[in-house]
Amino acid sequence: MNSFVIHAGSMFDGFSMSGPVAVHVSGGRILRVDRTGVLPSHGGEVIDLGPSACLLPGLVDTHVHLAFDAGPDPVTSLASASDSDLLAHMRAAARSALLAGVTTVRDLGDRDYLSLALVEEMAHHPELGPEILPAGPPLTTPGGHCHFLGGEVEGDAEALRAAVRERHARGCAVIKVMAGGGHMTVGSVPAHASQYGLEDLRVVVDEAHRLGLPVAAHAHGVQAIRDAVEAGVDSLEHVSFLTEDGIAPDPGLIGAIVNRGTFVSLTLGLDPAQAVRPPKAMTAHAMAAHVNAVLDAYSTLQQHGADVVIGSDAGIGPWKPHNVLPHGVGDLVRLGVAPLDALIAMTSRAARLCGVEGRKGRITAGADADILVVDGDPVHDPAAVLDVRAVFRAGVRVR
Repeated sequence: MNSFVIHAGSMFDGFSMSGPVAVHVSGGRILRVDRTGVLPSHGGEVIDLGPSACLLPGLVDTHVHLAFDAGPDPVTSLASASDSDLLAHMRAAARSALLAGVTTVRDLGDRDYLSLALVEEMAHHPELGPEILPAGPPLTTPGGHCHFLGGEVEGDAEALRAAVRERHARGCAVIKVMAGGGHMTVGSVPAHASQYGLEDLRVVVDEAHRLGLPVAAHAHGVQAIRDAVEAGVDSLEHVSFLTEDGIAPDPGLIGAIVNRGTFVSLTLGLDPAQAVRPPKAMTAHAMAAHVNAVLDAYSTLQQHGADVVIGSDAGIGPWKPHNVLPHGVGDLVRLGVAPLDALIAMTSRAARLCGVEGRKGRITAGADADILVVDGDPVHDPAAVLDVRAVFRAGVRVR
């Protein structure tokens, strides 16, 4: 059994900061946490990372696409790849996320359930990548957003129930439904338009919840957001408040999101070395204005007390590599979120959304030994999250 002690100058445990700490690890789990920082007097391996090191729970990304290659045209790349080549890419993408300290991801859209093959592989070799919580192919209308992933389902109650049951039977951890359109699918409805109506979404949510699965709804448009909230989805992905005329956050809808306790998975985290490429119909100037308006909407959501987490949407372009999530801490802070709350959003709160609360997103006795070690104090300097000293996955040091 692999047993050791990690010693560091400080720790963020998923909720608060504390001083010198000794974390005892055994068999892939955290055995106990000594907040005095006193090392055991008996023998055994001690990994002493020094007084400037800070321990954090491994980060949780609530929205990734391991099947997208973060290239200039990820849809074409995916369409031309064989299953074996695509799986090889997905392994590399997962490894990239892990080395950045992302130890849990929700994969909210793969092709033909390939992420489930990775789940099986990593059950035996967790050090190869983060724990993956897969959705399989997202439910979408025929010809709808991301239909090329293989999840087309007519807006028919029995067909929707059957699609949810299939994902449950295959071992998916979450149901992803494209409540509205998106930007990446040629010929589909615009991002501001709805794909499924309220009754369709209610069918999906009721069947998923009956089977014990949460529902994540892709929703840019105001009506899609409203219907998803009313239907009782567990998380809203993107939440852009798009209308045909632009972005228009609705105060009443924001209130409903907060009152219902619906998680909002904000699309944050950008590689600062890469420019965001606007859709073909949008100029760079219009894209910048659009991004600023979305960020204003995100700021309004968090100011009103929404349960905010970060879903990076890793893979959808060069500005979204699979190791991008840690950049989201700074993004949240720039929106007015206190650094401590930003860290909570990417650890314990994200774990609660993903249904792995207690086991992930915390440094506490009984939790998985998924630990990120950075240099510095991320509460006073959020950029410290990017200065990775070490990463442990299920008690194995991978970096």
